[in-house]
Amino acid sequence: MVSNKAVAGFSPLISVDARVGKPLHKQIYDAYRALIVDGSLRAGASIPSTRSLAVDLGISRISVLNAYAQLTAEGYFEGRVGSGTFVSLSLPEQLTSCAPLQGAPTSATISGPRPLSRRGGLLSASSASAPWRHGRGAFTIGQLAFDQFPFRVWSTLVARHCRNIAAKELNYSDPLGIKEFREAIAGYLRTARAVHCDAQQIMVVSGSQQALDLAARVLFDPGDEVWIEDPCYELMRQALLLAGCALVPVPVDAEGLHVATGVRRCPRARAAVVTPSHQYPLGVTMSAPRRLQLLEWAQRAGAWIVEDDYDSEYRYENMPIASLQGLDRNARVIYIGTFSKTLFPSLRLGYIVIPPDLVDRFTAVRRAMDIFPPSFHQSVMADFINEGHLSRHIRKTRVVYGERRDALVEALQTEFNSFFEILGREAGLYLTVTLPKGLRDRKIAELAAAQRLWLWPLSPCYADTVAKQGFILGFGGTQAREMRAAVRRLLALIPFAG
Repeated sequence: MVSNKAVAGFSPLISVDARVGKPLHKQIYDAYRALIVDGSLRAGASIPSTRSLAVDLGISRISVLNAYAQLTAEGYFEGRVGSGTFVSLSLPEQLTSCAPLQGAPTSATISGPRPLSRRGGLLSASSASAPWRHGRGAFTIGQLAFDQFPFRVWSTLVARHCRNIAAKELNYSDPLGIKEFREAIAGYLRTARAVHCDAQQIMVVSGSQQALDLAARVLFDPGDEVWIEDPCYELMRQALLLAGCALVPVPVDAEGLHVATGVRRCPRARAAVVTPSHQYPLGVTMSAPRRLQLLEWAQRAGAWIVEDDYDSEYRYENMPIASLQGLDRNARVIYIGTFSKTLFPSLRLGYIVIPPDLVDRFTAVRRAMDIFPPSFHQSVMADFINEGHLSRHIRKTRVVYGERRDALVEALQTEFNSFFEILGREAGLYLTVTLPKGLRDRKIAELAAAQRLWLWPLSPCYADTVAKQGFILGFGGTQAREMRAAVRRLLALIPFAG
């Protein structure tokens, strides 16, 4: 169903020319009639007032009044007392349909050269349209306990800033982000993540994906070799491909990235991109010896380390693991974090902790990309952090997610016995299960999506290592009491299980 909502207050794109022989009111009449007939203006769409259209066109209001009178008389327009003028609701549906104009281009008629960048062709269109990416429900990755979100507190802070907004907040802002928010982030990271930083090193971004893209623009030239974890986060891999990087997959074992293999495969790589606190998707934590080994390699090779610390706040058996950046004594680590997992994804707030000597370079690239980040929610978040709401929310949701994790693990073990190997249960908002030989995760995931069960296959995360078949099961958005039923639905889809 196509919406009939109009964009209030805007005039349709029509023009008049006093130099032609046709009267102005007839030009306005013809323009509106054509917009209605070709479907650009739908039944019920709001029409600008005669006064505002006359001002927009720079002509006498009398010409507009005459055109509107004719359109109303013929049934194209209708007036509503106290509301204004609208496209008539009584017009035949086929007259105001959204069918393409006669001769408009379609995929069947387009011809001739249409050159595109090679970079866009590196990304898999089939991956973006995979059915499990578009569902919402049990096992969906990235779903949170929104029922636990402090809506009243958040609404109060938003209302406070709406009431007290100042003119300067409507102007261009610092490419790094507003100072108060960066100071709040710095204090949080020093306390909760053992990150060595101050506010001058922090850049606010719209989530970790923009952070990866920005870091890649600053650090890498096309053709630069970059270590990636194998398996790894698919969108991270795509961000590096768009930057033109030559990816060097390095296997992950129980201690995290296998640094020795990376050195053997590509000792002079420009960088390594890692998730050391909670590796995606296997869930392992990089051991202390591996962390020191990775830092030593980066210093020796003159390389960078990009640390994506996307959900380290949620560990269930022990305290959160300190950051890799906190061990760095040579300013080789670019640290990335986000509020998408602790608060909500649509907030689109993340941050980069930049080595001091790179701040100017990051700022210059950021300015060329989108000038500066939106400031309103930064101000709200600064208060949310400084008033203690973030720490309380994390403590509360850590308990909730722990209960949901426990319910999922118990249901998997009860329903599947030893059919699955369960990985990464110690932390985060998902766990990973592997399938026995002979089963294909993509095929099962497609069957599951047809039944509105959203299973994210494990195998697409691999680039070079022989791919394990399995699923990445999100549990953050599913109540503990609902977990058993969801697992039973999964059981019914997998042959030989149970």
